Amino acid sequence: MSSPLYDVLGLGNAIVDVLARTDDDFLVANNLNKGSMRLIEEDEAERLFNAMGPATVISGGSVANSIVGVASFGGRGAYIGKVKADEVGRHFTHDIRAIGVHFPTAPATDGPATARSFILVTPDGERTMNTYLGACQNLRPEDVDAEVVAASSIVYLEGYLWDRDHAKQAFRHAAQLAHAAGRRVALTLSDSFCVDRYRDEFLDLMRTGALDIVFANESELKSLYQTADFATAVAALRDENLLGVVTRSEEGCLVVTREETQAVDAFPIDNLVDTTGAGDLFAAGFLFGVARDMDAVTCARLGGLAAAEVIQHVGARPEVRLLDLARDNGLI
Repeated sequence: MSSPLYDVLGLGNAIVDVLARTDDDFLVANNLNKGSMRLIEEDEAERLFNAMGPATVISGGSVANSIVGVASFGGRGAYIGKVKADEVGRHFTHDIRAIGVHFPTAPATDGPATARSFILVTPDGERTMNTYLGACQNLRPEDVDAEVVAASSIVYLEGYLWDRDHAKQAFRHAAQLAHAAGRRVALTLSDSFCVDRYRDEFLDLMRTGALDIVFANESELKSLYQTADFATAVAALRDENLLGVVTRSEEGCLVVTREETQAVDAFPIDNLVDTTGAGDLFAAGFLFGVARDMDAVTCARLGGLAAAEVIQHVGARPEVRLLDLARDNGLI
């Protein structure tokens, strides 16, 4: 097996985030469930944009954020995701390439606009997400670059994208190519609503050997195993034949295998500003560590460090070089 050219290749929804500060009254007035993520159509996207306050536009997308995080650690990242050849799509393409991520996916020349996620941040740092998926739903198997997959140590898949049949085919195709090349495949469950919709399919991916690593938070894990008891859910994950990583916000995370469960503390922070991107950046640090053959605890601490950085400012991408933070904390 040849040495990988890329540490992590991500497949996911290529989205531009539109962030605005708001209050609970605005959420109630617009019938928004605080802390949730919902899918909206283009007309609702326009209505919400017109109703929300002053906004900051930042390239996003869960796994895209993770790959940007890998690059910020000094890793070699690649990304596959669909945008349209419009102004928003060009914004996304510029941003991800500017940080050094390889982004080979050709933009769509027709069909729906580039995806946008309208993220409302309340004073407690909680974010409520309203996502118009647009062009990113049209990722297809032919967009999966076989050479890039084979050249990537880890292929990282986004649960949010597990919706349309051609996107599922793209995921399965990428996983097969990765394993054929001796590489590893990871999946983030993304959100409890994803798990509620696709529980059986996610479990099938886990149990048929399509996945090597799974990321979940507490609510996603309990939804996956349909239990209200966290310990029961962790025990079920332990029985799977893979590496499970469970994030627990300020309580840190669990790294779960059949052999052992390791608890790793969260990094302390000075001020919680915006939780957007916390899980994405945690995955960035963890996967960077795995790609560089670090032990599980160091991987988790790198993830915790990246998550701690991103939640102390608005936006889902790091504002400082994560490699420097890791060195300052003795992790690299």
